[in-house]
Amino acid sequence: MSTTPPISRTRSVLLWTAAALLMATALIYQRKTGPTYPLRGAAVIAGKDVAYSLVRSQETVREARVALPDAGLPGTLVWRHYPTQEAWTRQPLVQETKSGKAELAGYLPIQPPAGKVEYSVEVGAGPELVRIPKADPIVLRFKGPVPLTVLLPHVFMMFMAVMLGLRTALGCLFGQTVPRRHLWVTLAFMTVGGLILGPMVQKHAFGAYWTGWPFGYDLTDNKTLLMWLAWVLAALAAGPRVHPREAWSRVGVALATVAMIVVYVIPHSLRGSQLDYSKVKAGGSAHEAITTGR
Repeated sequence: MSTTPPISRTRSVLLWTAAALLMATALIYQRKTGPTYPLRGAAVIAGKDVAYSLVRSQETVREARVALPDAGLPGTLVWRHYPTQEAWTRQPLVQETKSGKAELAGYLPIQPPAGKVEYSVEVGAGPELVRIPKADPIVLRFKGPVPLTVLLPHVFMMFMAVMLGLRTALGCLFGQTVPRRHLWVTLAFMTVGGLILGPMVQKHAFGAYWTGWPFGYDLTDNKTLLMWLAWVLAALAAGPRVHPREAWSRVGVALATVAMIVVYVIPHSLRGSQLDYSKVKAGGSAHEAITTGR
């Protein structure tokens, strides 16, 4: 397929190491910025610094457990469906022991897939009352369970696509020609991971294979489509073999890499599927009441 001149073993190891480190950085960034990962922080309760980790995603097979370390004061879980203007529900937190640690815990009721609730936790009373978080309430989204046989290959292939794409870009930057084998393998991983396994994950989680363009406004689906199209164009520009217009091949890879970086800078699961409770209350089915892009 490729007549790309070989590079030295040392340079190859260095480029693969750099690509792997950049991929790991993208993974860490996604975990810290995505709206479905636990909200971590610390608050001063009864004169002590208390670290907390509050859930923002839950499968529809069980209630969402909201817990923080027991500081010896009463607590209240305050919540309502999101986005609605309904009255807030207040329920006392109870003392529980988990993994040998004393906690205050409360449970949010199971919602249909894509159903969201917003909540906060109040600890103490009167002037000593502490509200967590201090600003806007936490938004938690329910999703259907996704089999690990689908989820793990999807995640693996998407991050492998990132590493291979970065390795392709580094090969262009430090090599004589575009590393076509890496380019086409990148596209293959992106196709299987993003356009085959990705919709399967979406179907299990929210009941639809594809909610991006042209059927909806799901940002994750649209990001995947944009990134895939960019790499398709790069692969078409490069072709299977080195050719005289190699500058265009480099431009294609550069633009595809920029598109990939932009996609991964945007937090994962942002503006995804969301249940419209007004439609449910009007008698519509929960599945038909799912919207996207909010």
